[in-house]
Amino acid sequence: MHTREQQLQAFGRLLDIMDELRSKCPWDQKQTFQSLRHLTIEETYELGDAILNNDLQEIKKELGDVLLHIVFYAKIGSETDAFDIADVAESISEKLIYRHPHIYGDVEVENEEDVKQNWEKLKLKEGKTSVLEGVPPSLPAMVKANRIQDKVAGVGFDWEKPEQVWEKVQEELNELNAEIEKGNTDNIEAEFGDVLFSLINYARFIKVNPENALERTNKKFINRFQHLETAAKKMDKSLHDMSLAEMDVFWNAAKKLYK
Repeated sequence: MHTREQQLQAFGRLLDIMDELRSKCPWDQKQTFQSLRHLTIEETYELGDAILNNDLQEIKKELGDVLLHIVFYAKIGSETDAFDIADVAESISEKLIYRHPHIYGDVEVENEEDVKQNWEKLKLKEGKTSVLEGVPPSLPAMVKANRIQDKVAGVGFDWEKPEQVWEKVQEELNELNAEIEKGNTDNIEAEFGDVLFSLINYARFIKVNPENALERTNKKFINRFQHLETAAKKMDKSLHDMSLAEMDVFWNAAKKLYK
């Protein structure tokens, strides 16, 4: 691995390249916070995919893309004297020191849960009126639900045992089934949301990230289905022309390949 001096030199090189691109490249010159936003979101999702695939080379590449965006935003900020990359680094450094009094102060903690609870208490001391203020409204619903539950658990609003959460899942499933029998679409949607919320909560208790779990299943299904499509093409058949029994043969073969 590189020395700290080499790491700083590499980061300095990136800053120099950003300066040059911003002054000479027509595309880079036109970019704003707003124009880069959707690209940053895309890069973050690409990083997430690389992490799920455990592809270390791809993780390195995608981290570079995300880092570029951070440097880009800081460069734009510096052009109006609002902030620069040093301000960004100092700001997060100060926050980390303040929110880790068990490392940089005299607070004692026993475990990860103590750290999380202290973190939320300190955020409230910073002027936040709700522990849920740190949950971005634009997060995808599943990620948002997970963060909401994690946040409230940080101040002690939580179930005590996984068994209790699973009972809640069963309760919500029963309520969903009752509404399905009644046929009220609006109530069915509401109860279905409660089921998902409860399952996400249960996932937290059994140490499973629901977003990662669902994405793994998405990828598995895609691989299996594409195997089915490939098998059908080799037989010069269209899936529309195959019976469900025929498709099941290849689907079961795909299940052995993609688990």
